[in-house]
Amino acid sequence: AQPVPFAFGGEAAPVDYARAIADASLLALIASLGLLQLGHETTPELAQLCAVAGFLWALAAAPYRRRGARVAVAVSLTALSASGAPALALGLGLAGAAVCARSTYQQVRRQTAWVALGVVAVLATGWLGGTWRWRLAGAPNASDLLSTVRQWAWFLWPLWPAVLWALWRWRRHRTNRHVTVPLLVIVAPLATSLLMGGSDRALMLALPGMAVLAAFALPTLNRGTTAAIDWFSVCFFSFSALAIWVIYLSMQTGWPAKPAANVAKLAPGFEATVSGAALLIAALATLAWLWLVRWRTGRHREAIWKSMVMPAGGVALSWLLLMTLWLPLLDYARSPRSWIVQLEPLLAGTACVAAPGLPSGNVAALESLGGWRVDARPDAAAGPCPRLLMIRRNAAAPPPPPGWALRAEIRRPTERDEITSVWQRQAP
Repeated sequence: AQPVPFAFGGEAAPVDYARAIADASLLALIASLGLLQLGHETTPELAQLCAVAGFLWALAAAPYRRRGARVAVAVSLTALSASGAPALALGLGLAGAAVCARSTYQQVRRQTAWVALGVVAVLATGWLGGTWRWRLAGAPNASDLLSTVRQWAWFLWPLWPAVLWALWRWRRHRTNRHVTVPLLVIVAPLATSLLMGGSDRALMLALPGMAVLAAFALPTLNRGTTAAIDWFSVCFFSFSALAIWVIYLSMQTGWPAKPAANVAKLAPGFEATVSGAALLIAALATLAWLWLVRWRTGRHREAIWKSMVMPAGGVALSWLLLMTLWLPLLDYARSPRSWIVQLEPLLAGTACVAAPGLPSGNVAALESLGGWRVDARPDAAAGPCPRLLMIRRNAAAPPPPPGWALRAEIRRPTERDEITSVWQRQAP
């Protein structure tokens, strides 16, 4: 994938060109919208993302870093299986073994046995750790496919247009490693997401491969296309930052009145607070964005990665403003603390709470924030706990379990459809 040598010299040095492509790949990954929320959550999917990136590196570095690549391919596949994605790890391992076996590099063909060893580790880890789960959805209809296409369009933005363009421009080199290796890491998560009914957490695992392949599209773009990418990013993210600042000003001062009214409607009971440190960080980030816009529109030596600077900087700015100016609002809307506050008087003096089938996030909130021991087994109602929690989605109240009496029903301030029923065990 190196540039063609010029007749009189002056082309980029191989190492410099490779580093420029690597910088472009990193900026492309930062710019992806799908990484915004899921990339900042404490979930096993982050370990899976790290494992997929390690597997991608292992295949890419196989001709040059033989020992490191062999260790990385075994560790990454094992970690991917242990963190809850053994089927994806198995698919990546089998496809990776096929790619290595058909390689023209002798040292890469020797790595086939190590990839096969990683596949064996996947099977053993999945069996011993109990991570094999049947999560496939039913056959999708036309509406499901349309919803999946819309999800992919925004989740993989702005990578998917560059990936499609790279596949077209490099179509005569589709069997080369710089196309087949990232394409392998793209197709497996996309297929997994489709089979799981449009799972965004499986879709996130395609981002490392898409970032690498998108970087190879940048050298083939003309100046007009790169200028269009820059101006779209400047306009879109500048407007987003302005909207965040206006809504923050409205929450603090009541002007403009319309955004403040919308916040009060969506998050009733929320009281805005001012943090000097957060305000300073947000102001500095906005000034840095203005400097970046000025730098990008100035006259500088062209670099391959410059087209990804504005999208990556805009995504970083938007997330930083949300995590400083809007953090109290987002914490109030998404945190389970308000739910725990409402449950405290209903569960006072109770050490054990029965919650059959309760989601793991709610169980963690009850135990870490409330200090109660939660029994979430399916037959928890038959246990010794004196209180019973049941959550339903805007449905009719279920019949009372035998031996239990309804004590109260509560709603979270920002969840209109979710109702929590608290039951108390009746005396014999």
